Amino acid sequence: MTAAAFDARSLNNSGLRTFLAANHVTAPPPGGTWNLKALTLAAIYYQPVLAEARARLLAAQAAQITAGERPNPSLSVTPGYDAGVAGATSPWIVPLRLDWTIETAGKRSDRMAQARERAGAARWKLIGTVWQVRSRVRAALLDLYVARRLDELLSREASTRRTVVRLLDEQFAAGSVSSYVVEQARTALSSTILAQQAAAGRASQARVRLAEALGLPLHALQGARLSFAPFKTFPLQLTRAEIRQKALLNRADVRAALDEYAASQAALQLQIALQYPDIHLGPGYAWNAQLAGDSEWSIGLGLSLPILNRNQGPIAEAKARRELAAARFLSVQARAIAEIDGALAAYRAARERMATAALLLASLHKQTDSIHAQVEAGELQPLDYANAQVALDVGARRRLGAEVQAQQALGRLELAVESPLTLSPMALHRAQFDMPRAQKRTSP
Repeated sequence: MTAAAFDARSLNNSGLRTFLAANHVTAPPPGGTWNLKALTLAAIYYQPVLAEARARLLAAQAAQITAGERPNPSLSVTPGYDAGVAGATSPWIVPLRLDWTIETAGKRSDRMAQARERAGAARWKLIGTVWQVRSRVRAALLDLYVARRLDELLSREASTRRTVVRLLDEQFAAGSVSSYVVEQARTALSSTILAQQAAAGRASQARVRLAEALGLPLHALQGARLSFAPFKTFPLQLTRAEIRQKALLNRADVRAALDEYAASQAALQLQIALQYPDIHLGPGYAWNAQLAGDSEWSIGLGLSLPILNRNQGPIAEAKARRELAAARFLSVQARAIAEIDGALAAYRAARERMATAALLLASLHKQTDSIHAQVEAGELQPLDYANAQVALDVGARRRLGAEVQAQQALGRLELAVESPLTLSPMALHRAQFDMPRAQKRTSP
């Protein structure tokens, strides 16, 4: 694909809209709101890493055709010339020989089984890549949401701190506070402003990462509205015990490792079958013009003699590769269990921290309201209320931090369990077999 073709990609592409419709998702109009589901399908449509995974799957499927092919017979012609026979009508001798290979010991079926299992592993790896793409889209969208929310909270906090500085300046002018107290407030204000600027920069970087995750140029996101609705809920469906059990059986990397083990078993069976020689039938025909057109027929039978070796080396190598595939499967399975259990524990702990942060924020709200009432009654100074508002703003940022940690943990859990509750089987199917036209039209 050329740089110009990549630069021309957009969310308004007609092919993308057709792909969305095929997945029962209504494409947002130009300038409309794109949610996580629609963005995930856009990434499936455009993301180059999926095109690479599809190409591997197509190659593995093509290898199945190769594995099922039978050996072609060969025909040899070895003409001779002998002018030394007196009275011969022609000095030419024309022998023909056909070699027909008959495979024995089920070698063809073993090859086909090995190719079939390898194609299965390639398909599961493609599914795993789809989940990775979806995870990167979600993470980039979450980062953008956090940056925007943090910018809003810091903007409000900066405004409150400016009020504190103004009130302290007035008290300093009246001789009620020292300059040190005023400078502390100014430093806190400057730190808040710096944090707000960092949040703005973080939002810009998050847009770049989102475009990269989608397989789009950055300008393709201009004018597109993004929905952050999924980051405002904290579902519990994925924490059920049956979800964990299904994940251990259906995770793409576990299934791919299992298919790779099956392929190594078929490869071993093939090497064992290669101990037994194939049969070569060699019927022949010779036309001898020197004997007035005499025709001679012959038939031969050939096979390799397993005298010097019985394929022990390749068999030993195949056994070792099978043991390696078995060890790899156990390793992948153990890692999957650890990832699922770790993600579950992290999500539960993050939800608890979020609940604590929510209680703290509610307490700060009550405290701020109480101080405001006392200021209205003349019992406290406006500065007390401004300081209470600062504490409330800091509490809101802490609450946001706890929510972000919970959403990050939820994202890891979604990736770990690979549940249909998160990504539909239809989307996975179309990602495998309905290759988007954007990926078909490639140029060097």
